[in-house]
Amino acid sequence: MARYRESLCRLCRAEGAKLFLKGDRCYSDKCSFERRSYVPGEHGQIKFRRKLSDYGTQLREKQKLKRTFGLLEKSFKGCFEEAERQKGVTGTNLLLLLERRLDNMVYRFGFANSRGEARQLVRHNHFRVNDKKVNIPSYLVKVGDKIQVREKSRKVATILDALETVARRGVPAWLEVDKDAFTGVVKALPAREELTMPIHEQLVVEFYSK
Repeated sequence: MARYRESLCRLCRAEGAKLFLKGDRCYSDKCSFERRSYVPGEHGQIKFRRKLSDYGTQLREKQKLKRTFGLLEKSFKGCFEEAERQKGVTGTNLLLLLERRLDNMVYRFGFANSRGEARQLVRHNHFRVNDKKVNIPSYLVKVGDKIQVREKSRKVATILDALETVARRGVPAWLEVDKDAFTGVVKALPAREELTMPIHEQLVVEFYSK
């Protein structure tokens, strides 16, 4: 399976924004973007960011959103096409589809320090949805779904460490988590204003509408 294998911090620096790809490290003084916010590369410190064309601005916004959720182009475009088929505002539909992914929910609940880590934990069968084993990161959860750490996985160091550090970023108000029971419940889907990511989704819609 194709996947990105290079430095994650390099992606943040390339996009000129913190994408929080390395979990708790992004909230600490070890964050590479905070220490080296210039573009990556040999001449990064003396290289100025060029003024982008409309197409370039749309492309960068698409790349930023895609990289935030850790998707490859084929999967991301599939999400966009599904959002386009749904009723309502396509950009908002896209954000909600991405938020509903099981790997994202595991990260949001605080069972993993990053979406990439959550994706790996889901694939390794550490979670159950409504008491059924689900190991597909792209599985879309619904309102009322209960996501639970499998009983045999409750001593996994990665999960325990994530639960200790989740306070730095907090758990969204539309989710409810019981740390003692290793359980999270989707109380509602978020309104657009509750999604505080610095993303202009309309630019992504314009990119794919050309």
